Amino acid sequence: MSSENNLTLKEQVALLPLLPGCYLFSDKSGQVIYVGKAKSLKKRVSSYFVDSRDHSAKVRVMVRQIASLRHIVVDSETDALLLENSLIKSLKPRYNILLKDDKSYPWIALTAPPFERVISTRRIVKDGSRYFGPYASISAQKAMLDFIGEVIPLRTCRLNLSQEQIDKGKYTPCLQYHIGNCKAPCCNRQSAEEYAKLVDMTVSILKGDLRPVKSYLEAEMNAAAEQLRFEAAQRFKTRLDALEKYRAKSVIVSASMIDADIFSLYTEGDEAYCNFLRVKNGSIVAVQTLQISVGIDADERQMLTLGIEHIVENIAEQLQSEVIVPFLPEEQIFEGVHFTVPQRGEKRELLEFSLRTARLYRAELMKNMEIKNPERHTDRLMEAMQRELRLDREPRHIECFDNSNTQGTHPVASCVVFRNGKPSKKEYRHFNIKSVVGADDFASMREIITRRYSRLVEEGAELPDLIVVDGGKGQLSSAYAVLCEMGLESKIPIVGLAKRLEEVYYPGDPMPYYLSRTGEPLKVMCHIRDEAHRFGITFHRSKRTNAMIHSSLENIPGIGGKSIEQLFKHFKTLSKIKSATLEELAEVVGKARAEKIITYFDKQ
Repeated sequence: MSSENNLTLKEQVALLPLLPGCYLFSDKSGQVIYVGKAKSLKKRVSSYFVDSRDHSAKVRVMVRQIASLRHIVVDSETDALLLENSLIKSLKPRYNILLKDDKSYPWIALTAPPFERVISTRRIVKDGSRYFGPYASISAQKAMLDFIGEVIPLRTCRLNLSQEQIDKGKYTPCLQYHIGNCKAPCCNRQSAEEYAKLVDMTVSILKGDLRPVKSYLEAEMNAAAEQLRFEAAQRFKTRLDALEKYRAKSVIVSASMIDADIFSLYTEGDEAYCNFLRVKNGSIVAVQTLQISVGIDADERQMLTLGIEHIVENIAEQLQSEVIVPFLPEEQIFEGVHFTVPQRGEKRELLEFSLRTARLYRAELMKNMEIKNPERHTDRLMEAMQRELRLDREPRHIECFDNSNTQGTHPVASCVVFRNGKPSKKEYRHFNIKSVVGADDFASMREIITRRYSRLVEEGAELPDLIVVDGGKGQLSSAYAVLCEMGLESKIPIVGLAKRLEEVYYPGDPMPYYLSRTGEPLKVMCHIRDEAHRFGITFHRSKRTNAMIHSSLENIPGIGGKSIEQLFKHFKTLSKIKSATLEELAEVVGKARAEKIITYFDKQ
């Protein structure tokens, strides 16, 4: 979650990602007035600030009071829905009451004993029932109910199964018993103790622990198989298969998670970002990220301790009894607090969610600064390019070369120019290969490098900060040899970009250097290479097509180059020349040539 007080509301909306999450609108006093969810945060929030004619009066009143916004990015739309529900209950924003239906989310309830039933409900009543959820939708809840129905043979009837009624023998086994979905406790064919074990397994499933029910099903399947009851064994096998397909719910809302506070720390240079999550009753109810500027001697334990202290003093007021952290802080300065460093399970997933939120906060902070100062992004990118490519200066001006031919025919080359990491298309250049016969990429590269830089030197024009040759060691060696002949090898760095994009070759080094796959320099190099391919192939296709068109007309006896030029100037395309009438062709090249053209295409 982020809040940028130095940005206008319009700028905050423009910076939102196209990702699922929750958004929080606040008024001038900082009070949260509305919480919403979105499949795409940017699209949804932007809709509040466009033409308001379709908005209700209450929405228009709310929008006028919005002074700032915050957002939380989650993994899915389902997580956004669950998180929205938790935040609304925790923050109680006034406009959620006005603008949102007051319906509650679906829950699964286990009715009061004995012989509990599993039912769907939207109301929580203190009648001895146990409740699990909430679920993001009816379909999600129904999927869980269907799964429990497949795996655990609990009763579905509403009969009064008091021991007195059962002993009277009032009931007879129903269809559910005969098809194996119930063991007929109504007829004393299953004891209350056996039924209670099934209920305990149901509770484990609803809490996300599948181990007890898996052990039970495996034991029942093996027992049925030993007794040669193969149909029963197959039913248990089917239920085991259903168990394997089941996937636990999101950690955004978890029935098996107790109350806890979660802190994570993300460091970058001399800055740290501490994220805080609060979980109440298994639901995330608060998210906050704090930026910490620290000295050069501070270590991660000090930063985490500083972050926790600041959040306790200014946000959380008091920590919950369990605090989940990536590593223990400096000293146990918080009385009555148990610090946990999880290695696996839901607590570990929550810690990773917190860390991901801190990373996103930092990325958004950098993006905000770059919008305010666009040159900052360029400077940072150029510094990264220089460092990653091991150059002696920032590559502000890059030129990339690529060859293109079809089995040696119509050989061409392209030169694309990038300035400050962006294409400078007005400086792109095409080359027709003049001195090379056949498919010789090395010789073609020598020619275009020679032509390009001999001309720049002759004109006294600016030389690039970096030359990129699309190809491996062979093309690089050819290009570098030309630079050496011209005395430019010490003035212009040159690298070869291999087929595997992260492999970069340097002159005189037979081994490739691997660029970081996650860094921006690789993205720029990919963009340069793609542009060189696109520009070169487009020119090559155009040249090849024109050659094919001209060659078809040149095959006509008595039609020369001047006539062909006149025809294309008038008709534009070969198809229009073929479909033209004798009179139309005669107006351009005369009747005699027009007859020859008509006769030629008629024969074909």
